[in-house]
Amino acid sequence: MGVMPENRTRLRVDRFRVARDWSPPVPFDRDARYSELSRCRSGWGGVKAGAQSILVGFQRVLMTGFETTAPELSVVVPVKDEADNLVLLIDEICNSLKGTNVGFEIVYVDDGSTDATPALLADLMAARPELRAIRHRECQGQSAAIATGVAAARADLIATLDGDGQNDPADIPALLTRYGELSAPGDEAFMIVGHRTMRKDTWLRRLSSRIANGIRGVMLRDDTLDTGCGLKIFPREAFMAMPRFNHMHRFLPALMLRGGGRIECVPVNHRPRERGVSKYGVWNRLWVGIIDLFGVMWLARRPIRADADALEPASR
Repeated sequence: MGVMPENRTRLRVDRFRVARDWSPPVPFDRDARYSELSRCRSGWGGVKAGAQSILVGFQRVLMTGFETTAPELSVVVPVKDEADNLVLLIDEICNSLKGTNVGFEIVYVDDGSTDATPALLADLMAARPELRAIRHRECQGQSAAIATGVAAARADLIATLDGDGQNDPADIPALLTRYGELSAPGDEAFMIVGHRTMRKDTWLRRLSSRIANGIRGVMLRDDTLDTGCGLKIFPREAFMAMPRFNHMHRFLPALMLRGGGRIECVPVNHRPRERGVSKYGVWNRLWVGIIDLFGVMWLARRPIRADADALEPASR
């Protein structure tokens, strides 16, 4: 049967639309299996990160586009209302890593900023191909921002640092070197943790952190001198296997040990805050951290570890 002339025109238009709108099939996302798992684990403490992680797999595909070569390192930086610190810190991260021959990307997560942070990040992405950014519609907290950034990262190795400029990006190459020296081939549960030996904070904040670190060390035995330091390096897969809850970023070393991993502390620089306003006070650092300790102790005593071997079909 022939095709009517008016239908031929419509068929050509439809074929054009298909060709224009076609995109290659989305590859299997290795994180799809984590989205439901993170929601199940998010009951304790409210876990605001759980809701965010449902969309992360889709966001990750959109943001990576058609790139085929994944970087070796993803630097994840959570921020809220840090417009004054963006340009300098991003420049410092790029300058510190460009001499290492390590392929890297920078993943900023804007946790519902109300200042110029999102607009400035959009402008900086146009000038910095290494930079990617995700924005939470509402403030969900630092732990949620880190979880969103790690889930969206394309590299297998993650470096984190705070977005206020107090962590020094110049320390990242030394942490990477130490990680390479101590991690075994195929080691999926090893974390390098920065230790701020000369903190540039007020005496009251240093005192509250010392008390919190002392109590945490006794209760959790996490072999960590300064768990509050934002500078850390760890495998992405190890983080994705951790339970998610609010304030989990304070307990990443303990959660790494819970999963059978190892911890190494490395001295790092610390700088005074020169721009912006801190999002934490002395008492919310101290008391919230102590309250969360009991929940982490409960988790630490209930890890699931099972040695398993694959069965082979019986020979006939």
